[in-house]
Amino acid sequence: MSYSFRHLSSTLIDAERLLQLLNTNPSVMDQENAKDLVIKEGKVEFQGIDFAYDPRKQIIKNVSFEVDGGKTVAFVGETGGGKSTMLKLLFRFYDVTNGTVLIDDQDLRSVTLTSLREAIGLVPQDPALFNQSIRQNIRYAKLDATDAEIEDACRAAAIHDDIVSFPDGYNSKVGERGVRLSGGQLQRIAIARVLLKNPKIVMLDEATSAVDSAIEAQIQEAFRKLSKGRTTFVIAHRLGTIVEADQILVIDKGEVIERGTHNELLLLGGKYYELWTKQTAGAPKSRVENKEGSTAPSANVEPLIGSEQG
Repeated sequence: MSYSFRHLSSTLIDAERLLQLLNTNPSVMDQENAKDLVIKEGKVEFQGIDFAYDPRKQIIKNVSFEVDGGKTVAFVGETGGGKSTMLKLLFRFYDVTNGTVLIDDQDLRSVTLTSLREAIGLVPQDPALFNQSIRQNIRYAKLDATDAEIEDACRAAAIHDDIVSFPDGYNSKVGERGVRLSGGQLQRIAIARVLLKNPKIVMLDEATSAVDSAIEAQIQEAFRKLSKGRTTFVIAHRLGTIVEADQILVIDKGEVIERGTHNELLLLGGKYYELWTKQTAGAPKSRVENKEGSTAPSANVEPLIGSEQG
């Protein structure tokens, strides 16, 4: 009886907490008469964005930039500067405090959350998988996908050969959160998910931070296929992976302090040049000559995210 009473008390407390959660209104909701997002080019604009999780501390301060459809923009800067927060605002996990986020001239607050998130694909830094088969985990991105579509996505993500080498192939269980797979395999399965979903806008959040150079080369090729013809946002700490991005934004304490291409930022000799110099210390460098005749180190590395033309 003592055990039953304790178990019943615990269950009632859990039920009360669940009821409180169900009665909690989300902070981000569809507005009345919200329409589905229609993407034609995939152009993204941030216009005078301010944002704070807590009113006492501003996170994003008056950020404005524009990304044309099919182009690649990279966010770089020190940890805690607000790079991931900008992707959260684009996903509309939070509403901006001031300013407007637009996709093809449509305010994100005027479109439905479902249509917005269907149009965006994310390759996170730490992909989470269910303790189900590999096939089911990849199909999660598109529930009506055929087995052939799943395998095609895996070939494009350079993970198909690894999967068929497993004893149970695509029916192999991955363990809780994918513990039976390596970091590189997890990343490539996350890429396969996004390829299967086929979104117009792709976000890559430091997606090669936990892999070695050999695996990074395979992921690099998968990223080229993934970013081709899509508007791509990249958060990168390895600057060598984003040297061919169409636009690089240097974020510091919630503000865009520098913007431009890789070579333009090196010639500027500011924060980006400082970060690049630290990462390439002791490595062979080519030289870029600026207008005054002085030189600055230029990229001599293979990029992870190429531009549409690359």
